[in-house]
Amino acid sequence: MTATTASSPAQWRGHDLGTRTVGYDERDAILYALAVGAGATDLDLVFEDRLRVLPTFALTLAQWAPDALGALGAFDTSTALHGSQSLEVLAPLPRSGEITMSARVGEVWDKGRAAVFEVVVESDFFVATWSLFAPGAGGFGGERGPSAPAAPEGEADVVGTLSTGADQAALYRLTGDRHHIHIDPEAAARIGQPRPILHGLCTLAAATLPLADMLGAHPADLRELFGRFAAPVFPGDRAQVRAWGGPADARFDVATETGAVLSGGRAVFA
Repeated sequence: MTATTASSPAQWRGHDLGTRTVGYDERDAILYALAVGAGATDLDLVFEDRLRVLPTFALTLAQWAPDALGALGAFDTSTALHGSQSLEVLAPLPRSGEITMSARVGEVWDKGRAAVFEVVVESDFFVATWSLFAPGAGGFGGERGPSAPAAPEGEADVVGTLSTGADQAALYRLTGDRHHIHIDPEAAARIGQPRPILHGLCTLAAATLPLADMLGAHPADLRELFGRFAAPVFPGDRAQVRAWGGPADARFDVATETGAVLSGGRAVFA
């Protein structure tokens, strides 16, 4: 199927996006850890002699898949938004090597004014699912799909802080996502932002570091992760991380002084 033969977003459901093998080395894994907020004292994340690869590094290895769907013309890439992200860890990522992944379009939901495309990437090490919100593509008569998870009730069990760096977006884009809105003020202005914004996947991954510490876990022991992107984060922002539950099943959200930036979060640590 090509973009020219697709008369409805529903026709993309199940579309095979192909297979790709991506290689990396210890330097790439360390750069990624630094880009999502690890420090020089986190030796098992940034020192090759003790290196444990952060599970969320998988999301940079698999970024080719949602990009491939956009390139096929399934939706308008100039207006589409990254709605949510999930990650299921099947095995620890090796310190270096090659990962072979297959990708497909999962469900395509009809939200009325928009369509939501799910891109599923599978490998021996992880399953990752992007939910891509495409304004103006809804109304094709499809199922609406699941609603957003309800917010946890009561006061959070633990509260922590996510501190982002002023140069964090410039660093994170070296891991693969070089979209101009994360570095160029003029590109950010074209989407209505006063300055470049931090990558959503950087925010989500960065939140797992203080979250793990709050829960008495190690970020490399992450086994499941989910989060909805509610609003952009600007490099240098500080945000509050709230969590309900324990390391075996935690709900969480992240908010800056202007409001929620990640909602409906769930994390499971081994």
